Amino acid sequence: MSNDPMDVVVGASASPANTEATSKLVASANEQVAGGDRDGAIETLRKALNSDPMNTGVMFQLAYQLDLSGEEDEALALYERVCEFAPAPINALMNLAVLYEDRGNYVRAERCLRQILDTNPNHARARLFMKDVVASKGMVVEEENERDVLKRRALLDTPVTDFELTVRARTCLKKMNIRTLGDLIRINETELMSYKNFGESSLEEIKVMLEAKNLRLGQGHEDAHRVARRQILEKLKGTGKEQLLGKPVSELQLSVRARKALQMLNIQSIGDLCSHTEAELMGVKNFGSTSLVEVHEKLTNFGLSLRTLEDGEE
Repeated sequence: MSNDPMDVVVGASASPANTEATSKLVASANEQVAGGDRDGAIETLRKALNSDPMNTGVMFQLAYQLDLSGEEDEALALYERVCEFAPAPINALMNLAVLYEDRGNYVRAERCLRQILDTNPNHARARLFMKDVVASKGMVVEEENERDVLKRRALLDTPVTDFELTVRARTCLKKMNIRTLGDLIRINETELMSYKNFGESSLEEIKVMLEAKNLRLGQGHEDAHRVARRQILEKLKGTGKEQLLGKPVSELQLSVRARKALQMLNIQSIGDLCSHTEAELMGVKNFGSTSLVEVHEKLTNFGLSLRTLEDGEE
């Protein structure tokens, strides 16, 4: 039986070999784990992932060690990233299901387990855990933290039209397809100010409104990128271009200035880049209109584009 932490990959053969530099770092991390130096192993695995950002094996190992160290938020984000690649590794799906279940997110936990069982109906651990998750889903739990989650979801689903905003601010938000408070906190000040007819007074008005609800612009940024990547993937399904999203941005062969700007935004794949807006890129120091045109041209060559805030504009 394989000792590879990635276990059996759903419908896939072995992953491609790591680069030499990444392999050395992974080997070093394994030695640190064996010697009881988990913190050192985590730092080494971070370096390995920087060396090969698309390496799902390194992502999984880093997520696993972070999970053991109690860094559940970062581990969960990495497991989610691993599972965005098709096909998804069984053990990543399994560990992600456990983390979701621990947080009371039974729907997502069940989704991960069903993804495993659709391919391997006899997976003993997944079948056993599925019974627990389904049972938990059906229970009515009155704990305070769950009520807080529901309250927050309800708050973020509140339409922006429920608030007293000026006609100009209300019109701009509608044209930018911003319907709820959840939509609003997924963008930042730069993106709002980049929209025509949106001025300082409208920005201040919105910031005051959000502050009253203990919210702020930009706090849902990472969520926006994650949602955008999934939407882009859905649009590209069946076109033969899905695999492009997982390729490193180095394949675009951008200029040094453009590459440095993308590094500052932690953009590692073409899918990451497509989930960002023009305003986000232009907000980076030394990233100008020339670099923006360059990025547009490179993405257009692949039949792709940057995310826009006006998808719902009529």
